[in-house]
Order: sequence, then C-alpha cells, then structure tokens
Amino acid sequence: MIKTSVKTIRLLGMTAAASLLTGCILVPGSNIDPGALGATSNDTSWFESTGGAGTWFPGLRREPEETPEQQQQTEQIVQQTVDVVTITSQLVAEQQRAAQMNQAVPAAMPASLVQELASYEYHVDKGDMLIITVYDHPELTNPSGSNNNNPENSGITVENDGTIYYPYIGKVQVAGLTVDEIREAIAGPLAQFITDPQVSVRVQRFSAKRIYVTGQVTRPGQQSITNIPLTVLDAIAAAGGLAPDANWHEVMLSRNGTETILSVYEMLNNGRLGQNMLLQHGDVLHVPVAGQQQVFVLGELNRVNTLPMGNIRMSLTEALTRSGGLNQVTSNAEGIFVIRPNAPDAPKLATIFQLDVKNAIAFAVGAQFMLQPSDIVYVTTAPVTRWNRVISQIVPSLNALITANQLNTL
Repeated sequence: MIKTSVKTIRLLGMTAAASLLTGCILVPGSNIDPGALGATSNDTSWFESTGGAGTWFPGLRREPEETPEQQQQTEQIVQQTVDVVTITSQLVAEQQRAAQMNQAVPAAMPASLVQELASYEYHVDKGDMLIITVYDHPELTNPSGSNNNNPENSGITVENDGTIYYPYIGKVQVAGLTVDEIREAIAGPLAQFITDPQVSVRVQRFSAKRIYVTGQVTRPGQQSITNIPLTVLDAIAAAGGLAPDANWHEVMLSRNGTETILSVYEMLNNGRLGQNMLLQHGDVLHVPVAGQQQVFVLGELNRVNTLPMGNIRMSLTEALTRSGGLNQVTSNAEGIFVIRPNAPDAPKLATIFQLDVKNAIAFAVGAQFMLQPSDIVYVTTAPVTRWNRVISQIVPSLNALITANQLNTL
C-alpha cells in the first residue's frame, strides 16, 4: 500500500473544505434575492439563480455565464487536475477487489505463512544464555563460571564474538545456529573424551533479538524474540492489546527501512490473516491514534458535519444519513460528490467521485462505497457544468498547499 503524506492530505482536506464552506455554511441553500445583499458584478461571490431567487456562494468569484470557449477551457482545467468518476456498482466491486489485492489480505492464512510458522526455529545470537546438559556428567552440566545459586543466570552466555567456552573442547561458534545444531557441534568433539555423550541444549534467556511495539497499545515497549514464533497479533496481545483510541486500520510495520501498512481490524473482524506477519529482529510495530481520522460533510444537507471515522469504516450513504440527509428543497440529486486527495506523487491532485441519486437505488450503491479518512463529501445545488467552475476555483489553493508541503519536507 502506498503511504501518503498525512500532512498533505489534512491540508488539502482543510483547504477544500474551507473553500466549499464559504459556499454553504454562511447561508446554506438559502433562497434569497441577491439585490437585497447589494450584489454587483464585481462582488467576489457567486449567486445561483433559480426563478428570481437562488443560492448564494460567498467567496467564489461571481462571473457571467461562460461562453462555449470558456466552458471548454474550464473542462480542460478540471481534466488536468482531477479525475471525476461516477459511483456505480461496478466501481464499488472493482475497488473492493483492488483493496484486497493491494493490502494482500486473503481471507485465510496463506500457505506460505503456515509453512513459515511451522518451520520456525530460533537462531542463537550473542547475549543469549544457554543451558547445556550432558547426562550422567553433572560436572559438564554446570561448568565453571555458571551461577548455581540463581537458576535464571545458571548457564553460559554467548560472547560478543558469537562463541561459548565449553570444557574439553574449548571455544564453540554458536551464533546463528539452532539448539539442535549447537548440540551436534558440542556432542561431536566431546565424543573424543566421553563415550556416546548425550547432550541437551536449550536457551535459558533470550537477550539477543527483539522487536518494538509503540503507539496506542496498553504497554508499549520492546519484546524479545524467542523460540516461539512472534506474529503481529501476538506482539499486540503481549503489549496488552490496543488502546481505546488506537487506529486499527493503519498499523505500521517498519522493517529494514521499508514501511508496510497493516489492518488489525481486517485480521480480527474479517479473518484476513494474510497480514499477520512473522516478526523479525529489529522490527518496529507502530499503532497510530485514530483521533485524526475524520470525514468532512458539506453543502446542501440538513446539517453540515465533521464525522469521526473511528475503526469501523463509514459508507457514503451513512455519512449523508448522519448529517441529516439531503436538503430536499435546495440539493441537486446529481450533485453528490466525494473529493479524495491523491498521494503527493500522483499526477493529479484529487479524485472526485460522483453519485447520482435521482434513482433511490443509488443509495444502496452509496452504502457500499466506503469513505476514507480526509474525504470531503459535498452536495451541491449547482448543475454538473457549474460544478466544473467550482473545481477550477479550488485548484489554485490545492496547488499552493501541495507546493508548500513539498518545500517543508525538503
């Protein structure tokens, strides 16, 4: 999954929201006489006429009707800046399939992960403590230098060079070996001094390898990698579970300079265990806060809203319902739009999805179209051709903010 700049998305969302708010919050859907407000052709406002009255959009340039050439120019600006996509059942199905493919979350644990867990073996490294037992030879079970009074420290520590010292055979290279390989490495040379030595090796203390769990968990901190395989869900459980304000959908795994976004929600609620990865030494698992996840709902609705998303994703129809539904007097059934800022390196600033609810069945499609954090839902009174003019006026602000954000990250 491509990691987008949270700062850019929030800035874009706030700017587009502010631009649109100027067209609906001050007098949303008001049917008024423009002359009563002293409107002139020089006012930086836009009045949408409807039979002598209409809707006032302060803050957007009030311009005369566009000529065909101007309409074509506006259309070109929109096409170069954003993608406008109609929300259909086919689109919803395609997005659902794409999301599953991009996130690599099959509905069951993949065979490769099952095999990886089944064949997992811990490889000893420097700092680990070993207990080596030679049956019928107690003098070799607790060689000189081990702590007989403290069982936890009763053993042989692997030195920084990856070796241990063992009686009769001297230094033994053990770093990178499994306990079975270490047993063979000791039993072979020891057979020169003891007949058929029966050797057992186990790790008394795992100190060499660890992972880190940070962010919104009950007990953040480091965890040791042991002889029991440690997966993403195991590590979160060992950290006391997710905190109440944790973002279940965007848990970040950092490994060797690469960041992967994982969805704990999908794993726990939908059984998609393909993301329950086996953790490795040095991995950092970060659980972000969910508080910054929100959707802006603006325009010709009964209630303008900023909706927190939480960990259960919200559909377009749900967002409209939670905002009191469409204003039946002023809203345009063709003009339900979702503005979704693109990643900073995308060729266009945003993707705008359009839902036409002249047919009530379209609300069922909207119920399957899932919103993402920082989406802007906007319902307009304007016809689609006028909507192109709104987009063209928002574009300069979006361009400026993207440029400013890129400069800040240099």
